[in-house]
Amino acid sequence: MATEVLVPTLGESITEATLGEWLKQPGDKVAADEPIASLETDKVSVEVPSPVAGIMGQHAVKVGDTVEVGAMLATVEAGDGAAAAAPAPQPAATESAKSAVPAGGDQPAPAAGGYGNHGATPIDSDAPAALSPSVRRAMLEHGVDPATVKGTGRDGRITKEDVATAASSRPAAAPAAPVAPATPSVAASTGRKEERVRMTRLRQTIAKRLKEAQNTAAMLTTFNDVDMTAVIEARAKYKDLFEKKHGVRLGFMGFFVKAATMALKDIPSVNASIEGDEIVYHDYADISVAVSSPGGLVVPVIRDAQDLSVAGIEKTIGDYGKRAKEGTLKMDEMKGGTFTISNGGVFGSLMSTPIINPPQSAVLGLHRIEDRPVVVNGQIVVRPMMYLALSYDHRLIDGREAVTFLVALKNAIEDPTRILIDL
Repeated sequence: MATEVLVPTLGESITEATLGEWLKQPGDKVAADEPIASLETDKVSVEVPSPVAGIMGQHAVKVGDTVEVGAMLATVEAGDGAAAAAPAPQPAATESAKSAVPAGGDQPAPAAGGYGNHGATPIDSDAPAALSPSVRRAMLEHGVDPATVKGTGRDGRITKEDVATAASSRPAAAPAAPVAPATPSVAASTGRKEERVRMTRLRQTIAKRLKEAQNTAAMLTTFNDVDMTAVIEARAKYKDLFEKKHGVRLGFMGFFVKAATMALKDIPSVNASIEGDEIVYHDYADISVAVSSPGGLVVPVIRDAQDLSVAGIEKTIGDYGKRAKEGTLKMDEMKGGTFTISNGGVFGSLMSTPIINPPQSAVLGLHRIEDRPVVVNGQIVVRPMMYLALSYDHRLIDGREAVTFLVALKNAIEDPTRILIDL
């Protein structure tokens, strides 16, 4: 008897998703609650578990297809696989091999769904364990064949560290590669090459939301700079004790998030949003922190940041950053948010005009710290300076309020004691 595997409920207001990859192939043995497929939603990747134990049946949809909540993805046949596995794999493998040639051609096969490797079946039933979405992306980035990687994770699963290790060990065999192009000189003379890769649902959503923000909000950016001397000295003095006590490194984001919550309290319109013809003011600060993931920028939310200490903020950010790279952030962790902080400085950005994250009305952009000459008490001195950029919806926030917010933030960072005594 076959059991249907349906697209699960994906979260509030999310009605559809894209099939990112199949973690199990027809004929594979599956356990109850074992992930058999990965779905890409507007925000995160979601693994779909098998409702029962048995043998993986036929796939009802292809990688890259859009599916709605409640739609059938596949079937799971009853049984332990001892008898059914013998006849099933050969016809299934033959059918997949036949369909692979017209569907993918020579090169587009991996690009069509964004997850394949070098063949029609990205990972077969002989693999030690199914690959998570983040590991799959890492393999694509490094060009690593999963069959050559030994998994060190739980139940023999391949981790991103395993992929990185396999990629770093390849250069020993690389010198032989240049010999091959020497014979077919035609390949070198064919000219420029192009590759077309389908946009992930996350990237499509990012593009759509950012463009909507530009089309809807009356966006304006105001700049200021901040002397980072005091924060750098405090961090250097206490970072070891801080890490020993709290188990997390002391960074700059903890100071900025805490200072921002204080400034938002003083300038509530920066923490507000527009809904129809009403302004919604929030008496709490849910700070969205932009972090990078293999699939693009994601913005998890630090709930009630105004009530957290610098240590609590750093722990939350560290956890979000780690799980963003692993692709294990939950949808609830990225919903809501009243104000966003984006740190382009970690990538070397000197200055930028960040785009607000609707329905929020403002976003703070942090940039790299750079030694610059400044005048202090009539003397030219060299100080570590950072540019701050506040992009805001001018329909709600006036220039005076934007400047006042930045000045309040600047004062708190240049004199961290203000954070301690709430000044």
